[in-house]
Amino acid sequence: MFSLLTTVYIRVYTVYAGYVQFGSISNNERKVLMEIYISNSSPSPLYEQIAQQIRSSILEGRLKEDEPLPSIRLLAKELRISVITTKRAYEDLEKAGFIYTVPGKGCFVAAQNPQLHREECLKQVQDALQNAVDAAAMGGITKNEVLEILTLLLEGE
Repeated sequence: MFSLLTTVYIRVYTVYAGYVQFGSISNNERKVLMEIYISNSSPSPLYEQIAQQIRSSILEGRLKEDEPLPSIRLLAKELRISVITTKRAYEDLEKAGFIYTVPGKGCFVAAQNPQLHREECLKQVQDALQNAVDAAAMGGITKNEVLEILTLLLEGE
């Protein structure tokens, strides 16, 4: 399905059972901006899966400031889910400052605050370290062993 966004760019949407890919075609060159995978068997709700993947694409720089996102209805149709689900994902992203909505035009990637990006990264690191600490506790690994592993990992970079 093709949607004309400007005189230069055409957005491309393709879906494969819970997967949607969108990108742009310019000067006969196709560029994939983001892929969204959703799973009904995941413990996370669908709206969180969508929001997290869009958030990651923004933080990783694949989606740039003022880049248009698929419409709520089109994304819902392509993913074969409820419009309410995609609306919730977009609302959460807007509340968090990742996107903004222009009535009648759609949703776009907001300018990113470096402090917001840093806080998001810190949260991801904290979550990963908490998982590591929990795994260490279950495996009987001591605090000193965990610190030694962390030191080795940090020095390896």
